[in-house]
Amino acid sequence: MAGRRTNIALLWLLAAAFLTGTLAFAIGVGWGRWIVLAHGVAGFAIVALAPWKSMIAGRGLRRRRPGRSASVAFSILVVVALMFGVLHASGAPQILGITAMQVHVGAALLAIPLFVSHVKARRSRAHTTDLTRRNALRAGALLGGAGALYAVAEGSVRLARLPGAGRRFTGSLETGSWRPEAMPITQWLDDDVPSIRTHDWRLTVRSDRGEREWTYEELHDFHDVLEATLDCTGGWYAAQRWEGAWLSRLLDGPQTGASVVVTSATGYSRRFPVGEAGRLLVATRVGDHPLSAGHGFPLRIVAPGRRGFWWVKWVRAIEVSGAPWWAQPPFPLT
Repeated sequence: MAGRRTNIALLWLLAAAFLTGTLAFAIGVGWGRWIVLAHGVAGFAIVALAPWKSMIAGRGLRRRRPGRSASVAFSILVVVALMFGVLHASGAPQILGITAMQVHVGAALLAIPLFVSHVKARRSRAHTTDLTRRNALRAGALLGGAGALYAVAEGSVRLARLPGAGRRFTGSLETGSWRPEAMPITQWLDDDVPSIRTHDWRLTVRSDRGEREWTYEELHDFHDVLEATLDCTGGWYAAQRWEGAWLSRLLDGPQTGASVVVTSATGYSRRFPVGEAGRLLVATRVGDHPLSAGHGFPLRIVAPGRRGFWWVKWVRAIEVSGAPWWAQPPFPLT
């Protein structure tokens, strides 16, 4: 395969891998498995092109050109991302508290500015002559071969009975299901676990019915139950029995707003569609026991079908808003 076409193919595959990886982080419902599959196929297609790219890179390294160090660093980060993606899929354990998924995502994010720099410095322009039947067959063969490699890797994980064989459709590994004490303690980026005392804590709810403050004791008296799976973007999931009050109860009926903003004691917040209020649980307990501090005591949101960053912990305020639920970054920025 010619060098220019190899570079163009890699450009599109890297973009596809980033896009599908981002979407996989955002989607927590069943059809997301196709996004994860596409992400894996894109990764193996990049691996399949490695022999051709290594020859191109070898020629480039023999010539001293600006940006060579950045290109080398970019290549290393791509290799690290691919390697740790495979390690996560096999069920590799944490090392020093860091998961393979975290390294995979971290390397990919660090590679983005280097990718942009590399593309600007080594531009490979597509030509109309690239749109031939032969090239279309080559692209199909590449993707088909990558799909076969993906299938072989998945089959090997299952035959070897590695932990990765039990991955959820999102790619997450089971950790602590039905055992809340074994469920990992995580929070979004720069949040720390706060120390909250129930005697001076209040939940403020602002809705069409006005404003009301709830004490922990009042909320603890609700016994609505929901079995739901917390699927963390850190690469793990846990199914648990959650208990508390449906959000619609606390809002006290239908609302005229477009969204509901749930805010944590740390300042972290997420905005939900107001129509989901009847499916969201404001939980005080998990597994018949009060929430631990790390798992959101005194109150957290349980949001079935949404990834873990939607499950706001240490909730202190709930407010109906006229802004649409999508008027927020797709992923929290802090």
